[in-house]
Amino acid sequence: MDSVVLSANLIKAEALRLGFSACGIAPAERVNEATANAFCRWHSRGMQGKMDYMGNYLDKRLNPRLLVEGTRSIISVALNYYPAHRLREEQYQFAWYAYGKDYHDVMKAKLGALQAYISTLSPTPLQSRVFCDTAPILERYWAWRAGLGWIGKNTQLIIPHAGSCFFLGEVFLGTEVDTYDHPQKSRCGNCTRCLDTCPTKALEGPLLLNSERCLSYLTIEHRGAIPPVEGKKMGNKIYGCDECQKACPWNKFATPCQTPELYPSDAFMQMKKEDWHALTEEQYRILFKGSAVKRAKYAGLTRNIHQVKGNDETQSIPSTDK
Repeated sequence: MDSVVLSANLIKAEALRLGFSACGIAPAERVNEATANAFCRWHSRGMQGKMDYMGNYLDKRLNPRLLVEGTRSIISVALNYYPAHRLREEQYQFAWYAYGKDYHDVMKAKLGALQAYISTLSPTPLQSRVFCDTAPILERYWAWRAGLGWIGKNTQLIIPHAGSCFFLGEVFLGTEVDTYDHPQKSRCGNCTRCLDTCPTKALEGPLLLNSERCLSYLTIEHRGAIPPVEGKKMGNKIYGCDECQKACPWNKFATPCQTPELYPSDAFMQMKKEDWHALTEEQYRILFKGSAVKRAKYAGLTRNIHQVKGNDETQSIPSTDK
């Protein structure tokens, strides 16, 4: 067992130097009872949709020390992805997080660099593992527990005076640090803008997301046809949905990301509706090489395009009412 105690300030300084927007550290403990109970209730009600993996390894999801034996500290980092330039409103829309390269690859590279730096702080070999949306970890919980921000009513982590457009990642560390951070209280107050603006009312209450009605889930994770009720409410969204983030007052503080890998390509930004209608599988592979959009696959993206195109055509039919 590692007996060395590392400097939290040195770790945080290096995280910021590597380009992370925020860094905090929490002791590795079992997830608190309120969060564990809320997650289990959410899952038991089937609100995860067809994401069956959300029910896997429940014991490890609720106790990081079971996921990686010997873990004593959890470092949580956030990386800004708020775009400097957005797709024009009249064009088909993609979730902002998917504008650039796949965040898994970008985050893992930066986390690996942070992990390597941390190893130099210890005179003896140090146990550590890095994660970014790749293991049964309640990432937003640990970002909250490490003092980065609070979990808003739309279930997104909100960093004060920065907003919610952040990727999250963790370093599980097999030793302690000299100073741990503390959770922040919610500053959402009585605001319900995120709930009110959700196109499909998938946010059934504060912190209560019904995935089967969520356009992000339906356009990315869901396989098969889009349910008719939700499909008619897609607007011009063909990959993901940022409506609850756009409505959040805290995102008025968002600043453009400074990570070049997350910048959109010119080819992507120049796509017009007619280009999407004629998209071939080969064009899809070239346009989204190394992109998170490949999560939906070509079949899923073209399904979304056809749904939105059909909505447009239906709405453009002149009424016969007199």
